[in-house]
Amino acid sequence: MTAGATRHLPERTCIGCRAARPKRELIRLVLPAAGPVRVDPTGKEEGRGAYICRQTGTTCLTQARRRRVLVRAFRTTADRIDAEALAGALAGLRPINSEVSPSPR
Repeated sequence: MTAGATRHLPERTCIGCRAARPKRELIRLVLPAAGPVRVDPTGKEEGRGAYICRQTGTTCLTQARRRRVLVRAFRTTADRIDAEALAGALAGLRPINSEVSPSPR
């Protein structure tokens, strides 16, 4: 890279609020070949994926449910989506801090 070049950051769109954000600010939900939709904290599990905002995860999940986006995003039937379990898993995740604090010396 040259001195003035910036690095490209991949962006994804939240299925709840439809905001395009850097991938690191979102949480991936995955629909594996077998089983229900679940949270993918690594972002690398196999299966169809969709993204939810990390900071407002349960709010965006509620919006996605209200707009009936989950079934369309995963191209599946409603019986493979347990929204209550997803909300519980999202509530248990720690949000990342976008600001980097200086290390104490």
